[in-house]
Amino acid sequence: MPDIEKLIRRYDAVKSDRGVWESQWEEIAERILPRQMGFIGDRTRGEKRMEKVFDSTPIIALGRFSSVMDSLQTPRQSIWHYVQSNDPAINRDFSVRTWFEEVRRVLFLERYQPKANFTGQNSERWTDMGAFGNGTLFTDWDKGLRYRHIALKDLFFLENHQGMVDTVFRRFMLTARQAAQQFGIENCHEKIQAAMSNPSLEMSEFEFVHVTLPNDEYDDRKADYRGAKIASVYICMTARKALGDKAGYGEFPYSISRYSMAPGEVYGRGPGGMALPDIKMLNEMAKTDISAAHKLINPPLLVHDDGIMGGGAMNMNLTPGGINFGGVSRDGRALIQPLSTGARVDIADSKMEQRRQSINDAFLVTLFQILIETPRMSATEALIRSQEKAMLLTPTVGRQSSEALGPMIERELELLMRHGKLPPMPGLLLEAQGEYEIVFDSPMSRMQRAEELVGIQRTMETLTPYAQIDPTVMDVFDPDQIAQLTAEVSGMPMKTIRSPDDIAKIRADRKQQEDAMREAEMAQPMAGAMKDIAQAQQISGGGA
Repeated sequence: MPDIEKLIRRYDAVKSDRGVWESQWEEIAERILPRQMGFIGDRTRGEKRMEKVFDSTPIIALGRFSSVMDSLQTPRQSIWHYVQSNDPAINRDFSVRTWFEEVRRVLFLERYQPKANFTGQNSERWTDMGAFGNGTLFTDWDKGLRYRHIALKDLFFLENHQGMVDTVFRRFMLTARQAAQQFGIENCHEKIQAAMSNPSLEMSEFEFVHVTLPNDEYDDRKADYRGAKIASVYICMTARKALGDKAGYGEFPYSISRYSMAPGEVYGRGPGGMALPDIKMLNEMAKTDISAAHKLINPPLLVHDDGIMGGGAMNMNLTPGGINFGGVSRDGRALIQPLSTGARVDIADSKMEQRRQSINDAFLVTLFQILIETPRMSATEALIRSQEKAMLLTPTVGRQSSEALGPMIERELELLMRHGKLPPMPGLLLEAQGEYEIVFDSPMSRMQRAEELVGIQRTMETLTPYAQIDPTVMDVFDPDQIAQLTAEVSGMPMKTIRSPDDIAKIRADRKQQEDAMREAEMAQPMAGAMKDIAQAQQISGGGA
């Protein structure tokens, strides 16, 4: 069992270290994601949180960023990864391929069960990453896979020597009633017990911390908490002691997405932080624009100061159709005039549009507007566009695959195996100790491979004129491999592709039919010739 006082001191240290980030994240939340405010000071539930938002462009851009990441990385409507053996020779075995296909089917079925709540929680993870540069998803088991997004304001990270997050402190609040339900009233601090004995105080809140870190006592031969690679400790900060039974996880339960990293930093930086100067400027410009437009539409009035109209401008009737006596002189000259400042609202609109464009660029919105704005593109042009987008997104997407999605999938597979949801492993795979690798097949990974299809198309277009002169030029290429690669990169479902045995049978049947037709064509003139010979012989015999 980890030393509780040592864990608390470490928790206090990471809280202190994160302080410099919290002011930045609070500024971002105030303007982009108001529901996540609370990094600095406690927020009242239900309070208004839109006071600093004067233009909704950043909020809309963040929503689109989350949708783009979800659609490109983890699209619900398609299979976005599969699992296979590390050994290509083992992968060729039919029983191994069948087992991995069944594993994938079970995993996707369990992940997208309504009770698992993956889709909604995963979307929140991408939203957090877009705003703050860090998004976290907790994967657990509750009669099936269960996912939970954890807000960044409640999380504190530590990295291992390889730069991977291996320790997480999660701060959370429980009422006295909730604490008694989760940990048992007898295990709670005396203050919590006292609150439970008073109905007016049982809704009082207390701070708790859940620590997840490598288990220093790990021993795979043990069946108790020491057999878990990851230790799990709940600490009551009021009592400064651990609560609940000793427990742990077989794998690290958090999958943490970090958008981009600066050297020596634990927390990521996201599009929200990068665009913050433009976002703040846009809001200030929007405030000024509102004020300027207000003055143009309802300008200040210049009134003669000789006391006309019984008290001046304060008593003027400014309603439509209103009559103001004394507003003109005897010779018809207006004594009340609007103040014209000469403000150019159109210039402000142009400057604001520039800021909006920069914000959309930061959130990758404009990157995916190309196909919408130019729908009449050839297949080659579309592939080139996809290739260009993939080049720009590769650094970001690569980090998500290796740091967030890969560990999450490994955790899911281990949970399914542990709870008997997967079929028995074939013998050949058992001999290889069940070693496997995760291969991503999402729209984003296929975009990254668009260069291969572009190369095929360009090569074929270039060689087509030469093939008309000498058809043997095309003998260089393997049509089967080209078709297989095109289908794979284009995302064609594997179940629609024939197996090599089926292809061989179809080709053998086709060859047999072609041979039969050729024999029939050759036999037809021969039969005619034989008929002519027979007729000639009859005529010759009759004449004799």
